[in-house]
Amino acid sequence: MKSEKEIVLAYVEELKLMGIKDELEDVCALALQEGWSHMRLIAELLRKETQRRAELRVRTRMKAARFPQMKYLHELDTEELPDDARKALPELETLDFVREGRNVVLYGNPGTGKTHIATALGIKACQCNHTVLFTSVPKLLVQIREARSAKTLGILQNKFEKYDLVICDEFGYVSCDKEGGEMLFNHLSLRSGKKATIITTNLAFNRWNEIIKDKVLVAAMVDRLTHKAFLLNMSGQSYRLKETQKTMRG
Repeated sequence: MKSEKEIVLAYVEELKLMGIKDELEDVCALALQEGWSHMRLIAELLRKETQRRAELRVRTRMKAARFPQMKYLHELDTEELPDDARKALPELETLDFVREGRNVVLYGNPGTGKTHIATALGIKACQCNHTVLFTSVPKLLVQIREARSAKTLGILQNKFEKYDLVICDEFGYVSCDKEGGEMLFNHLSLRSGKKATIITTNLAFNRWNEIIKDKVLVAAMVDRLTHKAFLLNMSGQSYRLKETQKTMRG
């Protein structure tokens, strides 16, 4: 004959309440020690289960976002950031820009914290129940071309349009032809005015025609992406270079 504990664990297993399974003995022991009521005990077990499921959802969103590295806001040395970023970061950390569907464009020379800020905001968005995608612009263009060849472009567009936040890294590192520029413009336009997009680029807006040769298309893209957007000039001394110099002096 099964014991009461075995019966409870069997129900827990059947209902897949793994948070309760992992905490059952410790919580019951604490309840006995503290003289909790039955309701207090049940509430605590359900709280543990709810917490476990919330953490699981965050891990699932983080994995789906495909961040190349884990970079967090608390790791940023704000004193070393360019002025624009230092001033805007407190407002961006609220994630109101995600809820309002506003874009963020971080532009400037390499090593100044653009990708770190973008990734850290994306991770916080995942932690706050938002769906996020991290991709480089070259990788995105390859995906668009492959989807078009496979006649699955509509599926890709529908999915891309629905993310609460999309981070497009490395715009400007690889040039694209007119067709590539048009595909990128059309893809990003799906989100315009509705969902938030973060763009990181090493080029100021007046140099975007170096990677997309069609001036009319470049003007339309800049206009679409920068409307009501946060525009952060990230020009300055390389943060990575500063860190290297500190290490060498140490």
